[in-house]
Formats: sequence, C-alpha cells, structure tokens
Amino acid sequence: MSAILEKIATIELEMSRTQKNKATENHLGSLRAKLAQLRRELIEPSGKSGGKGEGFDVTKTGDCRVGLVGFPSVGKSTLLTKLTGVHSEAAAYEFTTLTCVPGVIHYRGARVQLLDLPGIIEGAKDGKGRGRQVISTARTCDVIVVVLDAMKPLTHRRLIEKELDGFGIRLNKKPPNISYTVKEKGGVNVLPFKPKSGEDPAWLDESTAKAILEEYHVKNCDVKIYENCTDEELIDVIEGNRIYTPCVYAVNKIDQITVEELELLDEVPHYVPVSSGKEWNLDGLLDKIWEYLNLTRIYTKPKGQNPAYDAPIILKKGQVTVEDFCNSLHKSMVKNFKEANVWGISAKHRPQKVGKEHVLSDEDVVQIVKKI
Repeated sequence: MSAILEKIATIELEMSRTQKNKATENHLGSLRAKLAQLRRELIEPSGKSGGKGEGFDVTKTGDCRVGLVGFPSVGKSTLLTKLTGVHSEAAAYEFTTLTCVPGVIHYRGARVQLLDLPGIIEGAKDGKGRGRQVISTARTCDVIVVVLDAMKPLTHRRLIEKELDGFGIRLNKKPPNISYTVKEKGGVNVLPFKPKSGEDPAWLDESTAKAILEEYHVKNCDVKIYENCTDEELIDVIEGNRIYTPCVYAVNKIDQITVEELELLDEVPHYVPVSSGKEWNLDGLLDKIWEYLNLTRIYTKPKGQNPAYDAPIILKKGQVTVEDFCNSLHKSMVKNFKEANVWGISAKHRPQKVGKEHVLSDEDVVQIVKKI
C-alpha cells in the first residue's frame, strides 16, 4: 500500500506543478487516468472494478438506507439517538463511535434505516483510520447526510467531499451523459460534444479523450459525448464503479453560533441547520432527507375494502408504473393482470381504469383487477 501511496503523491505533485492550458490537456488527462487506476488499486486490492470494498457488516432493513458521515465529535451519535431512539455512545472526545450503529426511523409510512458511521479523518480515502470501512458502507446508502460542525462548516465540507470523491462517491451529481462501448475490433472512435453557437467551447476534446483511453490500454471502443463533460467524468464512466448519491448537509450545533453566522449559511446549497443537543429543527432535517430519498408511496385497495393507508408500498421515485407496483407485490401478478383502478394525482377521474404502463404518483391508491 505504501508504494501505491507514493505513486499517488508523485502524480498529485506533478499535476499541481503543471499549468492548465490547451497544450497540457492531454498530459493532465493521462495523469488523472493513472491516478484513478491507482486509487482503484488502493480501494480494491484484488483489482476488480465495480466492487464496493469491505464495509461494516450491517444488514439492510426497512425501505431505504441513510448514512451519517462526518468528522469525529460533530454530533452524529446524538442525532441518531434523537431521531431513532437507539443509543449511540456520544461524548466530548473524538472517536466515541468505533463501529456502525444502525437505527430505524418510521416516517411518512416508510421505514428509514439510519446508520451512525464512525468519524472519518483526512486521508480516509487512502485507508487511514477506518476510512475504507466507513466510506464503503456510505456507498450502500440511498442518501448521505454529511454532519458538519457549525463553527467550521465550509472547511469540513470541502474535506469530507474530497474523501468521498476519492472513493468514487459523487454527491448531488448525475452520471455523465457519455456512451462508452468496448468492442472487439474497429479501433477507438470518439464523437466529442459540439456546443451550439454562442455556448462555451467543449471542455473535453477528442485528443484528450484518446489519451485517457490509451492510458487504460483500450484499443477498440466507441465513445459518444452528449454534453459538456470533463476528462474526470470520462474517467468515471470508464472506471464504471462510481456511485451518484443525493446528499444533505446537516450543519449541527447552531446553538453555538450567532444569528449573523447562521444567515451566512443560507447560501450553502443542500444544507439544513440543526442542533442535535437542543433538538432544534430535527423535523426540518427529516423533511429534507425525505425529499432527497425521492420515494413513492402507493396504497393498496382490495376489492370491497378501504385503502391500507397504514401500510404503503414504498417504491423508488421516477417513472413508477403500475407494472412496477405489481412486481413489488409479486412477480406473478403481471401475468394475471387485466387492469387497475387508480385514485390520486395521476388519475384523471376517480377511479380511472388504467393499464400496466400507467405512471403513478406519490400516495396514489391502486386496486388491481385480475383476469378471470
């Protein structure tokens, strides 16, 4: 591991000394590709891409998973205790929590598993402390809550983002709109993004893309870039093991700062001010987590009965169709499906008879009609 860390340090030093301009784009792209491969080697010693590394052995329960990530002594354990009722050791000294402590929040009909992860330190992405275990577990979460100390939130935020980024976790980002297909023959074909007239020039050109692919020893592939992307985003697509996770920044201990300092934090995106000790704005934090989980609750209505409002079916939001709903109940249900009656926002009238391709909305009520 020390040899890999030395190589990483050497490349990072060379990158810091290289002036960024048109003439050095290819060289910097190659260096970033080398760096990504070394980091993968560091995270996954076996060299297998796509793995999640060795995390804490915590069984997934509930409808979704949320992880509390942050430096030591920022209040993660107190937050877990206040939100779930599960006791997680909290004290005024660092590294009180040495393993992952799970709890469950029952919120808006969903069961949300909340994980209190040990505090990470600078260099966690390089294996320092329990960094590898903490960040590997964070990769399994549907939403990450980065808990920050209100006394130095921006500094800590940058450091935490750097550690998570080094482990392949992209916070509040979408996957790059790049198509990457490896072939058996045909050489390397790159179709770069062509901005419209008046737009910024392309950030990633064909020669830099090919320099990166050469560093990966890719001889035959098709690359199509559909939007303005960076060389790092192309590397992410080639690596193929990046996690794109919604993130909420919980700025804790706001009872220790002034009103003026609190107002400055309003400019920070994705943040919620809280005080776990005073139990201030915990409802606001839950609301924000719920928003970022992006879940859809569907209520079932058996024939002749009232809807089961106390037991919704929880589905990941997006294009949730009646077919998705059927599959979540039982895979055989689609085979016997005739139609569905739907009450709610997605229905034009109450009820509306729909097919399995109908897109459902949050808190719709669905009654499945089977073939006779």
